[in-house]
Amino acid sequence: MKHLNKILVAAMMVMGLSSQAQDSNNPWAISFGANAVDTKTSAGGGNGWLDRHFSQPFAVKDNWNILPSVSYVSVSKYVGNNLSVGLQGSVNKINKFVKFDPTAPGHDSRGYVVSNPGDLMYYGIDASVKYSFMTLINSKVLDPSLHVGGGYTFLGDSSFGTVNPGAGLTFWITENVGLALETSYKKAFGDREDATRTPDAPSHFQHTAGIIFKFGGKDTDGDGIYDKDDVCPEIAGLKEFNGCPDTDADGITDKEDSCPEVAGPKEFNGCPDTDGDGIADKDDACPEVAGPKALNGCPDADGDGVANKDDKCPNVAGPRDNRGCPWPDTDGDSVLDKDDKCPNVKGTVANSGCPEVTADVIKQLNDYGKTILFDSGKASFKEQTFAVLQSITDILKEFPNSSFMIEGHTDSDGSNVLNQALSENRAAAVRNFLVEKGINTDRLKSTGYGETKPIASNKTAKGKAENRRVEVSLIKE
Repeated sequence: MKHLNKILVAAMMVMGLSSQAQDSNNPWAISFGANAVDTKTSAGGGNGWLDRHFSQPFAVKDNWNILPSVSYVSVSKYVGNNLSVGLQGSVNKINKFVKFDPTAPGHDSRGYVVSNPGDLMYYGIDASVKYSFMTLINSKVLDPSLHVGGGYTFLGDSSFGTVNPGAGLTFWITENVGLALETSYKKAFGDREDATRTPDAPSHFQHTAGIIFKFGGKDTDGDGIYDKDDVCPEIAGLKEFNGCPDTDADGITDKEDSCPEVAGPKEFNGCPDTDGDGIADKDDACPEVAGPKALNGCPDADGDGVANKDDKCPNVAGPRDNRGCPWPDTDGDSVLDKDDKCPNVKGTVANSGCPEVTADVIKQLNDYGKTILFDSGKASFKEQTFAVLQSITDILKEFPNSSFMIEGHTDSDGSNVLNQALSENRAAAVRNFLVEKGINTDRLKSTGYGETKPIASNKTAKGKAENRRVEVSLIKE
């Protein structure tokens, strides 16, 4: 039984819970250090209860039993409302047992005798509930407290229960580390089994002094703000913003900042207004140049209600329907008639308002050119060719700003000199026909290549037919 009790107490010392001060951020605390046991209170004598219990509270050398090593361990848990609960395990060796016996040799002037009971080991396991006054006195360093609880004491071969009122004072060196001092009056119940060595179960004072550590607080993002107080627990932030970040340092947290990467004033929800026109850059169609809200922050130099960037005449007022210009755009190709070389034909800005000749158009012209039929050995047209020539004329009229080259080609029959002259004459005949049909003469040129550029074999009738042709190409300026 003796060894079983000791093993039980040792286990409780490791697993025990004590009532040192902590808070909701760090709900757990562990404390360890030295303890002192003073048995004078159970010795009797004195002038009443107060005199017996408190006449020699600091007679350390005479009455205190101190084991020169770590002799108590405790762990505690905060439960809210300044209260914490737990258990404490302690061990000591009693070599100063105080008795009241005025007849015994060696007693002091008050009749107390201090004896050494021999190898008398002390083990304690105590539970308590503690109330901290730290919040009430609004201190971050001093932590006074009161506690009450009960426990069980093993003294030699005997054991007995105790009721333990007490008080404590912790000095917090840092937020989580402190120096803890505590005293408990352990009122004992029951009789000692080995009363021949000591009197009845001794009530006594137990004092502890040790180091306390608070722990258990969770700070997921590592920003020094516990998750329970951190509005942004998974993203590191600043204390002044309750743990939320302010990436651009403009005084507005990222979660409330419409532009978290770029600093801006509060009136724009953290977004900048580079041009100072009262419109945040993110909503400003012209963020670098000041402009009115009606035009999304873009300027209107001529005051015609059309923003400069959309105004074809930014310095001359004009109606909105005409893109801010006083001049019309008859063909609606975004080139004003005054600048449009083809005001009645829709074209491109790059081609001064005229339509651009595409590869498909050239192909169509050359497909027609291959079907032009001339009288044999002459530059005169066969009757069925006039419809083809009219189709070519109609296409060229669609591109009044473009110039074309008419090329004549022959097969290899006949001499080179005759073929060269024939190709030039036939190309000129096509050009003359187009001019007569209204195509400006300055837009057309003609030339002949004779038999020098065949596109098929001249050894077959079919090949020769393909080589007798007229081609049209665009003259690029």
